[in-house]
Amino acid sequence: MALPNRGGGRFNPRMNRQPEPEHRINERIRVPQVRLVGDNVTVGVYPLEEARKIAQQQELDLVEISPNADPPVCKVIDYKKFLYEKKRKEKEMKANAKQSEVKEIRFTPGTDDHDFDFKSKHAEKFLKDGNKVKAYVQFKGRAIMFKDRGELLLLKFAERLTEVGVLEGMPKMEGKRMLVMFAPKGSKKPAAGAKA
Repeated sequence: MALPNRGGGRFNPRMNRQPEPEHRINERIRVPQVRLVGDNVTVGVYPLEEARKIAQQQELDLVEISPNADPPVCKVIDYKKFLYEKKRKEKEMKANAKQSEVKEIRFTPGTDDHDFDFKSKHAEKFLKDGNKVKAYVQFKGRAIMFKDRGELLLLKFAERLTEVGVLEGMPKMEGKRMLVMFAPKGSKKPAAGAKA
């Protein structure tokens, strides 16, 4: 009794493909001449074969680092070490890149001046730290009749934050909340004499 064919007999080239390397190296480089750079190399334009020989003599790889240049720029380096360094730098940059958050500041239509100042100082700090600020007035029950108070409060808040933030739009209602968004101003340093 013959076993059913499970499709394993035919070779499928798509299944066995190696991922393309990020850069062309050694024999994968197919141009007549290259601009050669690297340590212990005389910088200049060389025929491809000569550039490969220089790399082989140093027991290193010839790596195409700028394929769109004319002629393409190749570097004589240890490719695995190059990739390791590149990944390490990318990881470092990712770790150093600060993720900005959206911080929320909540008011009610009857927020008093002390509370307003306290919340404004917090918002200023958030914006200086590079975060966005979402400020909203929460209307409960019959307080919805005082929409104009909420709008005035948010506009006063926007005026207070003009030094450190940019208003992204006029106050708008979303359900029982009236809200505005602030983005931090460009990386300008606070004016001299400004309180932190």
